[in-house]
Amino acid sequence: MKILVTGGLGFIGSSFIRHMISEYDSKVEIINLDKVTYCSNFDSLKDVENKKNYRFVKGDISDYGLLEKTAKGADIIFNFAAETHVDRSIRSSLDFVKSNVLGLSTLLEFVRRNDTRKLVHISTDEVYGSIDNGSFNEDSNLLPNSPYAATKASADLMVRAYIKTYGIPVITTRSSNNFGPYQYPEKVIPLFITNILENRKIPLYGDGMNVRDWLYVEDNCTAIDLVSRKGRIHETYNIGAKNEKTNLDIARFILKDMGKDESYVEFVKDRPAHDRRYSLNCSKIAKLGFRPKNNFYDALKKTIKWYKDNKEWWKKIKSAKTFETKFY
Repeated sequence: MKILVTGGLGFIGSSFIRHMISEYDSKVEIINLDKVTYCSNFDSLKDVENKKNYRFVKGDISDYGLLEKTAKGADIIFNFAAETHVDRSIRSSLDFVKSNVLGLSTLLEFVRRNDTRKLVHISTDEVYGSIDNGSFNEDSNLLPNSPYAATKASADLMVRAYIKTYGIPVITTRSSNNFGPYQYPEKVIPLFITNILENRKIPLYGDGMNVRDWLYVEDNCTAIDLVSRKGRIHETYNIGAKNEKTNLDIARFILKDMGKDESYVEFVKDRPAHDRRYSLNCSKIAKLGFRPKNNFYDALKKTIKWYKDNKEWWKKIKSAKTFETKFY
């Protein structure tokens, strides 16, 4: 099976490539198409870069000519390519529009014109907006509140339009917040861990009571793989783990595990339009047989240990001029 992974140098994309090679070995041929932006990281795929069934191509998914050269003959395309950092989208949304909307639209047009068997589009729970009680299902309205979420919702609507108009073979996944090794350290969990390792305070937005459902990245990769094999064409699948925690909960656990007290917490001005709570109803993917394998606290401990053991990986990132010290 030949697959194209777009955005494969990012956090979830690189994790998915490692998953596929581990799971299928030489039975799968992987082409990784990545634009190589500030959050792309070749070091995340050091263990697979010399595999005979892996090939890297530098490029932008909005370049149709490049897609013609790269994606021809692919059985499945997994689209992880996206700008994802909410605070960066608040500061400047144009890169998010170009990547998340124009890039995805170009990919859809390629699938329409060619014989790609399937496109699996990776979206996010943030397209639904915030919910005080209950959980979003796949038919819930899209009510994004940040520029990032709005571009991902726009992409999802383009997927819907191409399905309705052309009938192209697309499946969409919307996952909750991912965490695990190799995550860019502007994101909340690796930011907290690495700040503590640097003996620095950890910033908490507002009152720290914003709630997220946390999903270990390996479980998300397993779910995406499952959906690509057993999911129904034209359908959307929520992927979560029922691990709803406040940001303050996360901070306290990390501090305790790392032998620090709450004097390391620094409450900072809240971000604009900060969603209060995300929650997903995942009964649809459960019917395909998906169950997260990783206990949340065990996975978080494993993640903390990984950042302790791989300081060279994240220190290189945090020392770069492109790194934003107060974002997540």
